Amino acid sequence: MSSVQHSVERLEALLVEQSALRRVATLVAADPDQRTLFDRVCEELGRVLGVDSTDMIRYEQNGTATVVGAWAASGGPSFPVGTSVPVEGDTVTAKLYRSGRPERVDDYTGIGGELAERLRAFGIRSAVGAPIKVAGRLWGAIMAVGGEPYAFAADTEERIARFAELVTAALANADAREQLAASRARIVEAGYEERRRLERDLHDGAQQEFVGAAISLRLAREKWSHSPEAALELVDAAFEQLQAGLRDLRELATGIHPSILTDRGLRPALEALATRSAVPVELGPLPQERLPPEVEATAYFVVAEALTNAAKHAQCERVEVGVRVDDGWAVVEVRDDGVGGADASAGSGLRGMADRVMALGGRLDIESAPGKGTAISARIALRARDRRPPGRDADRPVTGG
Repeated sequence: MSSVQHSVERLEALLVEQSALRRVATLVAADPDQRTLFDRVCEELGRVLGVDSTDMIRYEQNGTATVVGAWAASGGPSFPVGTSVPVEGDTVTAKLYRSGRPERVDDYTGIGGELAERLRAFGIRSAVGAPIKVAGRLWGAIMAVGGEPYAFAADTEERIARFAELVTAALANADAREQLAASRARIVEAGYEERRRLERDLHDGAQQEFVGAAISLRLAREKWSHSPEAALELVDAAFEQLQAGLRDLRELATGIHPSILTDRGLRPALEALATRSAVPVELGPLPQERLPPEVEATAYFVVAEALTNAAKHAQCERVEVGVRVDDGWAVVEVRDDGVGGADASAGSGLRGMADRVMALGGRLDIESAPGKGTAISARIALRARDRRPPGRDADRPVTGG
């Protein structure tokens, strides 16, 4: 074969592959169900490579893998969708799981293990595969198999990897939507729970004080004509009860949305929060200008929750707080010198903090190595048009270090 003819054939193959990738990308954009997507990707890959069959697997936590998509040419060997296979030995499935990189087996002859035996029984003699990752973690793999040894060219891993990247994008989009839906559900539930808490606090606090004041005033009126001194004592008691009730209401109002934040902005609100903190707070850079109200509120409550956690759990001597504006983002940073070990995946406080940030298209990062304190960083989009739901790969809502 002449070099010109070889170049022409390679160009034609590349055009066929690019057309297949565009079709898969268009399908991904249409948000199909996973079974349709997986089977279509396997089919497009199989036809591009001209192989006997292709399949897609998902790695499970019990040491097995499940076939989630498949395609086979007429008479080609293939495992049915739903088949569970062990992840063992030197099969491509196991090698991918261990390395997280594209792998191949050119000849299954002599390879031991249950899966290798099943592959040979199905007529599979060689295979090449590439990993599928979501949020930086191995999710599964897509593989091409052949009925003859050494059935694949040297660049097959790279070609399969391009299809795997499209599957990764589709899974990341689906995961982001699920995370956003779960976050919104938690925000709604948190709203209900907050209202229930306010009802309890009002009933057990300010309401009881006001009821007591009303009773004292009624008794004072009854005693006023024949026992002025006793009536005056009751009036004094009512006054104290009213004062206590007002204090309770102010505390409740501060927890809901401090008036200083509305009237004067984030900087004065954080300065006031620092003076009330149970642990010493060192304020770093804070914005002089007003930010959008929803951004100021989110930043304030991130700091408030972080200070509460530091006081309760960190055993720290001081906390550093700073807020800066960086290229369309408000960046909130809170760092303590405590014991560390905060779990980003546990606790309603951290989860609620992440939900608030994610609702504004941002992300929350937590680094809390044992013995090295805890650092919380929240990035909040300043403009509404930038508040797209983040994917868990590039813009994961919560990360722990």
